[in-house]
Amino acid sequence: MAGEQAGTDRGSLQELARRHLWMHFTRLAAYDEREIPIIVRGEGCYVYDERGKRYLDGLSALFCVNIGHGRADIAQAGADQAAELGFFTNWSYAHPPAIELAARIASLAPGDLNRVFFTSGGSEAVESALKLARQYFELSGKPGKHKLIARETAYHGTSMGALSATGITGLRQPFEPLTPGGCHVPSTNTYRLAPGIPESSLAEAVAHRIEFEGADTVAAVILEPVQNAGGCFTPPAGYFERVREICDEHDVLLISDEVICAWGRLGEWFGAQRYGFQPDIITTAKGMTSAYAPMGAMIVSDAVAEPFLDAGAPNSFTHGFTFGGHPICAAVALANLDALEREGVLGHVRRNESGFRAMLESLRDIPIVGDVRGAGYFQAIELVKDQDTRESFSGAESEALLRGFLSEELYRGGLICRADDRGDPVIQLSPPLIAGPEQFEEIEAILRPVLTEGGERMRRRRA
Repeated sequence: MAGEQAGTDRGSLQELARRHLWMHFTRLAAYDEREIPIIVRGEGCYVYDERGKRYLDGLSALFCVNIGHGRADIAQAGADQAAELGFFTNWSYAHPPAIELAARIASLAPGDLNRVFFTSGGSEAVESALKLARQYFELSGKPGKHKLIARETAYHGTSMGALSATGITGLRQPFEPLTPGGCHVPSTNTYRLAPGIPESSLAEAVAHRIEFEGADTVAAVILEPVQNAGGCFTPPAGYFERVREICDEHDVLLISDEVICAWGRLGEWFGAQRYGFQPDIITTAKGMTSAYAPMGAMIVSDAVAEPFLDAGAPNSFTHGFTFGGHPICAAVALANLDALEREGVLGHVRRNESGFRAMLESLRDIPIVGDVRGAGYFQAIELVKDQDTRESFSGAESEALLRGFLSEELYRGGLICRADDRGDPVIQLSPPLIAGPEQFEEIEAILRPVLTEGGERMRRRRA
């Protein structure tokens, strides 16, 4: 009877999902003939589907469940806050959780980033930063500075402003014309850097683009410490130091987009600390609450906040969100930060990063593994047709390899990761920050045979 009921429940969920749930970034027609993965429970580094099958969550859901699944203590902080004050707005009002969280974040952020503007997620944080940069220069007597420099293939969000920063053609085209002002420079994909081109040229490209556009028209440069889309591009030595100099030379704000890279993902509170540069603004979300509640933030330097604090010329940042700084989300974030500190999670990442990377490097003997790159618990494997020439797969070949085989086979094997081709085809791995050698061994045990078989399939396809 129990088994029959469970089977009926599974069928009902599948039917209801197909009829009513519009999943994000999902080809809905792909589930006409196969089941939708339905995850019902999580514990530590693992999640379980509606049949009870266990999966190693090698992506932290979406680069965000940093503290791991099933932490009742984190959730309880939200419940306790709801019993006291479920909601009140931050529009001209304040409440203790938002105040305490803003102060806590300021104490962890680098340099003079002391002002925290809360949002509901990452795209909203980026949107806020772009609007703030424009209004900052308007109040500073330079209203012509409105353009934005970002990198090709970079993902900065899906709202119309953030989409102007996003450098992925396929995400931009369906919604054009976009908010004007978005300009792009090459990413730090040194694996694909043309022979004879120095790595230093990647930072200089930022200077060239600012000068081409006219420095009096450029408001900000927005960069991720490690670029997500394209597969965990890390910066060459000196890259951010030089970009900081360029921004200072041209009176341009530097925004560090850390929706993924903050809160221990790279072994530090912020990616800017990992790479030793000082941004004017940090945008963040995801791991701030370990995704136990939806929340993001824009963290702003005292210098950028200054025009809004002048009592002689009172100016509002004319922007906001109903749920920004929600008391329940703020309470969850505070509990999450407490746990990360109390349990030494950042130190755990630093101690285990080399073991995680060594496991991935060991896969280079598989013919389709071309490059391994990343930092902290944020790593990627680029897949190639030929290791020696670095020849990539065509669009049709990537489709057959990633969606026709790897994605489903890795999931069937019990590993959740990302098979992505927004750029060259990659497998991304970003496990919860509590993962260790045991989980690394499990990842390899699933990845190795599946990647080997995937390579064989592509070889037979070409034969």
